[in-house]
Amino acid sequence: MVKRILDLTPAEMTHLTREELLYSLAGSEGRVLASETIGTISPLLNDITNAEYAAAMGADILLLNMFDVRQPVVQALPKVEPQETVREVKRLTGRIVGINLEPVDPAAVADDDSVWKMSAGRYATAENAVLARDMGVDMIVLTGNPGNGVSNEAITASLRSISAAVGSDIVLVAGKMHASGVISEGGENIITKADIDQFVEAGADIILLPAPGTVPGITTEYIRSLVSYAHSLNKLTITSIGTSQEGADVDTIRRIALECKMTGTDIHHIGDSGYVGMALPENIQAYGVAIRGIRHTHRRMAMSLAR
Repeated sequence: MVKRILDLTPAEMTHLTREELLYSLAGSEGRVLASETIGTISPLLNDITNAEYAAAMGADILLLNMFDVRQPVVQALPKVEPQETVREVKRLTGRIVGINLEPVDPAAVADDDSVWKMSAGRYATAENAVLARDMGVDMIVLTGNPGNGVSNEAITASLRSISAAVGSDIVLVAGKMHASGVISEGGENIITKADIDQFVEAGADIILLPAPGTVPGITTEYIRSLVSYAHSLNKLTITSIGTSQEGADVDTIRRIALECKMTGTDIHHIGDSGYVGMALPENIQAYGVAIRGIRHTHRRMAMSLAR
C-alpha cells in the first residue's frame, strides 16, 4: 500500500509512479509543501543548488521554474549529461521533482523583453513534455511567468496535446497563480469553475489556484469554492504563492498558509522570488510548520538521503 507523502523516505519519494504519487498526495490531507526554484541563475548558497536548499528547509516537492528541457541548466549541480539533470536533482535531494512548461498565447504576450522571456525548451508542447518524462520529471505544471501571455485557453489546448502524449506516465497540473500578462484574466477571472471544467476535460490531474491574499480579489471563500468544485470532479488542487510574497515576513507566510489550509487544498506551493531563485529559506520552513507542525517538518528536513 502506498504511504502518505508525510511518511515516505527519500528513496521512496524518487521512485513513485504517477498513480502512486496522486494517491500519496491525496492521503496527506493538505500537508504537502511544494517549493519553486530557479536553477538558471546563481544560487543563494553559491555552490549548493537552490533545489537542495529548499529541500533542506522541508519542501516535499521541488518545482523547477524556467527549466529548459532542450538545454537543461541547474547552477551548482555536479556535472552530468544534460538528460540526467533531473535525475541528479532527485538523487541529491530525495524529493519529487516537477517542472513548469508555459502555454504561451502569442496574442497575449505582454513583454517580449521580460526577464522571463521564453526559450524553446520551456514551451508547453507535447514534444517538450516527452523530453521531460524521459528525463525523470514526476510532474509537469502548465502555468505562466509574469508577462509571458499564458491564457487559460492556451493552457487547455496545450494540456490536451500533452495529456495525449504523456498523461498516463506523469502528473499534469494546470492553472495560473497570477494573470501572467493577460489583463482580462486578472482577479477572480484568473480561474473559474468553467476553466476547471476545461482543464479536467483536457486531462489535468491537479488544478492550480492562487493562494488567498496573493492576488487582488482572491479571497479564501472564493478559492474554497473552487477547491470544493475540483474535489467534486475527483481532482486534487494546489494553492500557489506567485506574487513575490514568498519574500514577505514570516507572519504573512503563516497567515497565507492557514488561509490555504482552510480552502481544503491538497498541496501548498511557495514561489521562487524571495530573493530571486527561491523563497526566503525561513519562509519555506515556516510554511511547512504552519500546515503540518514541527514533527513532520523536521522529519522531512532531517531524514538522511541514505534511507
